[in-house]
Amino acid sequence: MSADTPIVELRNVSKNFGSVIALQDISLQVRGGEVCCLLGDNGAGKSTLIKILSGVHRPDTGEVLIEGRPVRFSNPRDALDLGIATVYQDLATVPLMSIMRNFFMGREPVKGRGPWQRFDKKLANTVTAGEVAKIGIRIRDPHQAVGTLSGGERQCVAIARAVYFGARVLILDEPTSALGVKQASMVLRYVAQARADGLAVILITHNVQHAYPVGDRFLLLNRGRSMGFFRKKEVTRDQVTNMMAGGAEMQDLEEELARIARSQPPSGVAAG
Repeated sequence: MSADTPIVELRNVSKNFGSVIALQDISLQVRGGEVCCLLGDNGAGKSTLIKILSGVHRPDTGEVLIEGRPVRFSNPRDALDLGIATVYQDLATVPLMSIMRNFFMGREPVKGRGPWQRFDKKLANTVTAGEVAKIGIRIRDPHQAVGTLSGGERQCVAIARAVYFGARVLILDEPTSALGVKQASMVLRYVAQARADGLAVILITHNVQHAYPVGDRFLLLNRGRSMGFFRKKEVTRDQVTNMMAGGAEMQDLEEELARIARSQPPSGVAAG
């Protein structure tokens, strides 16, 4: 694979659910060491696109390519086996379980053989503490409940788990949507670190203020259709914001609101 070959690529992908067009003719490429931001309002098709990339849905038309080779996912395990890891908004964590148990959930290290095989708690504790420390989170004990961490810390733990288990493509579904400024900054720093480590990152968001500082490429969706796939040098933050806001639609709304305001009597003055 040459350095210029995308790790993951979509070519002219479309997906319908009955008469509903979820995606139509969508293409994107993401290389190692890049962050591609997938932007769009609710109903734009973002969720359908990431489900195609993560093996939940199959496209009706078009191709998914990994390192230049066409692939067909039968299920999410196929995508995981090729290094595509998705961190959803709900994080797939269990708040009352320990950080260590959440980190290794479904992939527990074992020691011993045959009927004497058992969970290697010592190794799990050591790995969890080390990986969490790498992302700047200091925990008192790997056995503390993951629910005691902040939202930003839980996001970073979920991302660290995906990276530790060999992710080459990291798909993040609205990772900052429910976070404050400080916690969102923590997550975005870790996204930048994942890019520096050579991962291909797909960041799904509707927040341009979070996407633009960390993004290298931007795919804008509107009702299942592409509004453009841009490199950062090709588009400004204001242009992305304007496309996200609907441009002409927002201008029409402003004019309509101005007409309504002019038609109303001033405050405190009774209508004749």
